[in-house]
Amino acid sequence: MSSAADSTPPVVLITGAAKRVGARIARELHRAGAGLLLHYRSSRGQAEALAAELDAERPGSCSCLQADLCDAAALPALVAAAIERAGRLDALVNNASSFFPTPIGSIDEAAWNELIGSNLKGPLFLSQAAAPHLKAAGGAIVNITDIHAEWPLKNYPLYCAAKAGLLGLTRALALELAPEVRVNAVAPGPIAWPEDGAFDAEARAEIVRRTPLGRVGDPADIARTVRFLLFDAPFVTGQVINVDGGRSTRL
Repeated sequence: MSSAADSTPPVVLITGAAKRVGARIARELHRAGAGLLLHYRSSRGQAEALAAELDAERPGSCSCLQADLCDAAALPALVAAAIERAGRLDALVNNASSFFPTPIGSIDEAAWNELIGSNLKGPLFLSQAAAPHLKAAGGAIVNITDIHAEWPLKNYPLYCAAKAGLLGLTRALALELAPEVRVNAVAPGPIAWPEDGAFDAEARAEIVRRTPLGRVGDPADIARTVRFLLFDAPFVTGQVINVDGGRSTRL
């Protein structure tokens, strides 16, 4: 794949790029010289503000695209719009994710559609639509999974199952799309607390206590790992890197 040192900057499509970890990934890859396509579902204002900020630093380097990743039929059009905007596609970062509890007894089809749709169905169909362009570019995919894909989190069985599916998809796509496209994943641990307040102060303190590095990570930790897998790991595919301060050693 092209790097910041090449004459033609690589173009990266990042899903869920408007805020939180997605926005930090966008800033990191932009700093590395990439052109960006920032996907959003409903956070239009935040996505456009981020695009304007990055475009002011390097004019013509960033634009926004809207789509509902749960709608598989819409995803070829998302890729087509990306190609129309940028003329090429070198990398895909499947970051967008829904996260909420679904204790057994409460799971319904709406929860299934949202959690499976955003965390597994969307990445699968978007990767499939993007594959011909990524193959032409000798590109890469990075999926954002979760350490709880392998070590389930109580009261979140559907989310954990969706992320486990994405982990399996990462390895399957690495085989399916080789040798032209590398496919890897980053599995965050305690990085950015959920915005819905699902973890109170006591729960957060316990998570930190059981994390060997003794602190919460930062979205920049995820962003730097994504950058490494896209630009500095040409012989790495089918792998998952846990960025969790060692927490998965105690789960």
